[in-house]
Amino acid sequence: MIEQMLEYNKKFVENKEYEKYATTKYPDKKIAIVTCMDTRLVELLPAALGIKNGDVKLIKNAGGMILDAFDTTVRSIIVSIYELGVKEVMIIGHTDCGVSHVSSEKIESLMIERGISQETIDMVRFCEVNLDKWLSGFNTVEESVRKSVQILNAHPLIPDDVTIRGYIIDTDTGKLDLVRE
Repeated sequence: MIEQMLEYNKKFVENKEYEKYATTKYPDKKIAIVTCMDTRLVELLPAALGIKNGDVKLIKNAGGMILDAFDTTVRSIIVSIYELGVKEVMIIGHTDCGVSHVSSEKIESLMIERGISQETIDMVRFCEVNLDKWLSGFNTVEESVRKSVQILNAHPLIPDDVTIRGYIIDTDTGKLDLVRE
């Protein structure tokens, strides 16, 4: 499959199809969006929000979650604020999220099935990685979005003039609902 994608890319570049996507690194709408890597959101989210290439900084991860105040998602938000002019942050969870109810125990057992030794998993824990926290999901998408918004609102390095709000997008209709704190 990767080879097919690379062949497509070669033609894409040869035909200069990239020209219609030209923009700068600065988001025109001055918004950063944190959302899930779910395949249903690849085209649905931009279409539902009316955004195009160059409009926003789009930060995706499993579950669209902020795990703690100094994870890589927060780093991306801080860089977006101070280097790229972001003034608003949207945390967008979604219905029927696959990360909901994910458990570290299940992921660890799947790792072992795929050839990762228990010794390796124990070594990662010994290196002070909290796998239980890092590999766990959430109970409800509302709870997850609310927690992410709270982490950002309380963050000592995010200025008070940055607006932070949480939403849930319906993966069937694209409708966004505000999550109240």
